[in-house]
Amino acid sequence: MALLAAPVAPGLARAACEGLPPEQKLQNTPPQDIGRSLDRIREEGWIEFALYEEFAPWSWAENGAPRGIDVEIAQLIAADLGVEARIRLVASGETLDADLLNYVYRGAVVGGHVSNVMLHVPYDVDYACRFDQVVFTGQYAVERLAIAYGLADYPEKGPVPAVFRYDPVGVENDSISDFYLTSVAHGATADKVHRYRTTAAAMAGLEAGEVMAVMGPRAELDANLGAGQAVHEPPLLGLARSKWTLGAAVSFQHRPLGYAVDDAIAAALADGRIAAIFARYGVEFAPPVR
Repeated sequence: MALLAAPVAPGLARAACEGLPPEQKLQNTPPQDIGRSLDRIREEGWIEFALYEEFAPWSWAENGAPRGIDVEIAQLIAADLGVEARIRLVASGETLDADLLNYVYRGAVVGGHVSNVMLHVPYDVDYACRFDQVVFTGQYAVERLAIAYGLADYPEKGPVPAVFRYDPVGVENDSISDFYLTSVAHGATADKVHRYRTTAAAMAGLEAGEVMAVMGPRAELDANLGAGQAVHEPPLLGLARSKWTLGAAVSFQHRPLGYAVDDAIAAALADGRIAAIFARYGVEFAPPVR
């Protein structure tokens, strides 16, 4: 999520991928073993989506059944294609590069296979230019960093990062929010940053009075917001990127599938179905620029 767009001098424009050499092609990888074509998906009547596990409100298992915003978007895409959606909940790797390799264009070395589509893939044009093996498409929402807080603690206005030199704040361990707040004011906030396993756990800490605020992705804050709490998006000075576009990824061998996925998402954005999915989970929807 911490992808950085390459800077462009004022007044100058350049084509996407200009000056960026393509990545080396995969070696010794049988091309016939990568995914399934759109025609085969329709013929066999099902499509598999790779979604992150334990990632509420986006995707998680509840009583053995997948739930979440991304799950419903996957089902929406499958319905548009006229097939069944099969949800594969997968673990997040250390990098997006690793996730794309494991779930989109090669499969894990031991017992792995690729899924037809992966959702919740951050989109950045310069990052996309580095991959010959992946088609990035279907942008469906914008996620952004925000701060949740108790109204009793901040009755006049929401807190900004500078106040966390004095007030305790919760973050997900080793997240962008963790790194950012630890570095604010040259480390002056470090002893006020309380680290939790997840953003949801940090929000539970806010409810319990362990911290006065929580910084993290807006959707995860919204989904766990309690009574007497609010969320806002203050300026985050010094942070290169505080918001990112979410989309889909498919194998480069199956561009027709990528076009079909993008068409399904575009239609659902236009008629409000994706916005309605976010509303059902209590999450504020920010549409992408497509």
